[in-house]
Amino acid sequence: MEILFDGIILRTWSIDDAGQLAQIANNKNIADNLQDQFPFPYTVRDSRKWLKTIIPLDPPRNFAIVSNNIIVGNIGIITKDDIHRKNAEIGYFLSEDYWGQGIGTKAVKAITSYAFSNFDIIRVYAETFAGNARSRRTLEKAGFHLEATFKNYIIKSGVICDGCIYSVLKEEFRYFLSAD
Repeated sequence: MEILFDGIILRTWSIDDAGQLAQIANNKNIADNLQDQFPFPYTVRDSRKWLKTIIPLDPPRNFAIVSNNIIVGNIGIITKDDIHRKNAEIGYFLSEDYWGQGIGTKAVKAITSYAFSNFDIIRVYAETFAGNARSRRTLEKAGFHLEATFKNYIIKSGVICDGCIYSVLKEEFRYFLSAD
């Protein structure tokens, strides 16, 4: 499956992408802004293990971000259950070589459109470290609003820091999707 949006493509991952994924993800600057379950160093073995868990999901929930025919990152969606079943969380990372080019904002818009079109949800949200100004700006440019800043919410590498939750409601989001 491919989702086309404004010069980028979100496409389903293949096990053959393991080497490229490991090359992108093996970056301390990326790992420092993600949950601890994201390993560093990030190896091809880590890539293969993760890809084997996400590839079978139907409908797909994780996509390679492709720009100019090059995989430059990952973006995914986690649908929630129980009392939160009308919500979905997105998460993403981008190769450091492509930071500041607007690719992340395009990918967030595309995955949000995909989420609202394919899942029975009314809200999409993302959590980010309060100090991650780039990710916060990406979400804002994609139409997300800061809902809350939680004090002393995250511990990463022994440092306690604040976290932010951004969201967008289905009723306020403009759809941009073109999927094949």
